[in-house]
Amino acid sequence: MTQTIGILGSGLAGKAIAHLATAAGYNVVIANSRGPETLTSLVEDLGPLARAGTIEEAIAAGDIVNLSIPLASFEKLPADKLASKIVVDQTNYYPGMGDFRRADLDNAELTSSELLQRHLPEARLVKGLHNLSWIHMEADAQPEGSATRTTLPVAGDDAEAKAEVTKFIEKIGFNVVDAGSLAESWRIEPETGIYFWCYAPDVPDGLSHDEAKRVYQQPGKPLSREEARKLIETAKRPSPIGGNLAAMPQIHVDLFMEQASAGTV
Repeated sequence: MTQTIGILGSGLAGKAIAHLATAAGYNVVIANSRGPETLTSLVEDLGPLARAGTIEEAIAAGDIVNLSIPLASFEKLPADKLASKIVVDQTNYYPGMGDFRRADLDNAELTSSELLQRHLPEARLVKGLHNLSWIHMEADAQPEGSATRTTLPVAGDDAEAKAEVTKFIEKIGFNVVDAGSLAESWRIEPETGIYFWCYAPDVPDGLSHDEAKRVYQQPGKPLSREEARKLIETAKRPSPIGGNLAAMPQIHVDLFMEQASAGTV
């Protein structure tokens, strides 16, 4: 039977996952905080395998539920509805964006995924699909066996849930390596070697905005499983903890701000 992916969040990351999932033959139920009536054009674009729903409907329908939301919104997630669900944590901690900041994250007392797991104690949480941009989620996805297929990490405490998420990620276009437990997921968080930079192409200096945009939207150099494992094993815990949009390539910041201005983030 065809699996259904429930997607909470219809911003850039949620849309990218929805496109990859429907292209791979999954059913998708996508939801946002504004209601399913705001998703009509997106669902039309996604095709017959997708439909819009409420948050509760997307959770209920999903064999896997993908969290494409800001980490700052985690307390709004219904823990009771997500109990026993396989949940993909696509969130990241960016303390410089907005007002969301926590001492327990800043002081490395726990990872952002452990924070989510505490809020969702009965969910089967797996960290994944969080460490490359929305652009390269789609640009870098390749069929199984392709020489240009890149590798993404997952982390989690539930082995069966991690195996199911691994199958999903492999089917939508990526190789996968195991990065360990949720406590070890700092190894794949922002500012580590396997986060963002290794999936984006180099953009030469001196290009016009349009030229830089064209180059940046191309696939990055593929990362092998062996290279991914080495990046994970040799990771140093960042200090300070958390991502920084200003540290990203200027063309990435420009494209992000363009999308934010259009209300699609």
